[in-house]
Amino acid sequence: MSAFRDRFNRLRGSVGAEAEGAVPAAVEIHTPEQILDGAPAGEAPEAAAPPTSDHAVPEQTALPEWEPYGVRLVRHEAGEFLLKETRFPITHRHGIHAFTEWTAAAPSLAAFHGDELVIGPDPCSADEMQENPPVPHDVLFLDLETTGLGVGAGNVPFMLGISYFEGNEYVVRQSLIRHPAEERAMLADLKDRLPQFRYLVTYNGRTFDWPLVQSRFILNGFGSRVWEPLHLDFLHPSRTIWRNTLVSCKLSRVEEERLGVFRQDDLPGSEAPGRYFAYLADGNPEPLADVFRHNEIDMLSLAALAIRFGHLLAGHIGQEVPVPTEPEELVRTGLWLEKMGAVASAEPLLHSVRGLDHAPPSVWNRLAERDKRLGLWEEAVSLWRKSAAAAEQTGIPSTEAHIELSMYFEHRTKEISFALAYARAALELALQHPLSGRANSKRRKEIDALRHRIDRLVRKAAKS
Repeated sequence: MSAFRDRFNRLRGSVGAEAEGAVPAAVEIHTPEQILDGAPAGEAPEAAAPPTSDHAVPEQTALPEWEPYGVRLVRHEAGEFLLKETRFPITHRHGIHAFTEWTAAAPSLAAFHGDELVIGPDPCSADEMQENPPVPHDVLFLDLETTGLGVGAGNVPFMLGISYFEGNEYVVRQSLIRHPAEERAMLADLKDRLPQFRYLVTYNGRTFDWPLVQSRFILNGFGSRVWEPLHLDFLHPSRTIWRNTLVSCKLSRVEEERLGVFRQDDLPGSEAPGRYFAYLADGNPEPLADVFRHNEIDMLSLAALAIRFGHLLAGHIGQEVPVPTEPEELVRTGLWLEKMGAVASAEPLLHSVRGLDHAPPSVWNRLAERDKRLGLWEEAVSLWRKSAAAAEQTGIPSTEAHIELSMYFEHRTKEISFALAYARAALELALQHPLSGRANSKRRKEIDALRHRIDRLVRKAAKS
């Protein structure tokens, strides 16, 4: 596979070396047979001129070898590339959500802000989102299939998937390049479509998909300011809510556990580059059918996940979205909603957490930390006591609640005897579990800190 990748990179010619805003020089086009046999390329075509402001509608032509897969050749003014466009009716259901729910869910996504919202250089963009919330037709979903990892010049998006709601349909457009010389045309087509959207939705697109697209725009001579969307990356709220509930926060896991989507015979994303390099070698499009399907499911799931978060922020919990049953997810969802400003939606969930009889210590600690920050000391102490009791009963080596209670009684109520009792209980709990592995250094520091605290409290108690 590395040999194919090296040949692919050599095929990029001088496309990636152009300065920002310049028209790329001509590049050599190799056929799949030439890649396989190492034959020399023919004469290089003339470089396409940069698109003008008045774009003609790209012409589409059927290709016999691609027709069984619904893929057509697009002739853009900047060159050629392959395209598969699939339209799903608005009544289409992907897992537990139907796309008809998007109209009600989209406006609530305006609650995203801070770390959950990536904005351009204009700091007023967050306020703009509140004043002009998303509407069903100005949100673009994006997912790439690339030749490798990272956002460097050597990583090329060979398939560019975008999707959006148009009329009564959800449109999935998947562009594919047959060789590096077609990348510019694929990006030019994307550039033509971006101005009609204000919002971008991705999954891990903050650090991967969108930076890579931006770098490819620059390398292909389109500049660095092609489009500056309000960017919603759903990986981050997914981790916030489901970090300790799901085995992982990969999109495929979130699909199964929370969206009711179960992929059948799906191609792992890590195998997509290999399928593409195989296509470059022999020109047979059949292996890429699975890549198209994998990317299509990603695009459908992005829309379903956007609906899910929209319902959460709109307060549709218990109606369009089931109430979380696991304590960890219950408290995390409530705290995330509160952070997003959806206080009315968060309060019933946090109230439910307070009413639980049994929960892991981490649940009580997380909510107590919130109460402490708000100055709700009575509520925080009540939760810390629940957490400390749960840790002692289950033997879980969680000393956070004991330490918080020790500090509370030492510094706020000046009840040194209580502070000393909780410090000693914390040390006893910590010593019940032998030190092992990489945690040795951190655990030893915690134990040493507890012993130091106990010594100080003993001296205080003696003085009093």
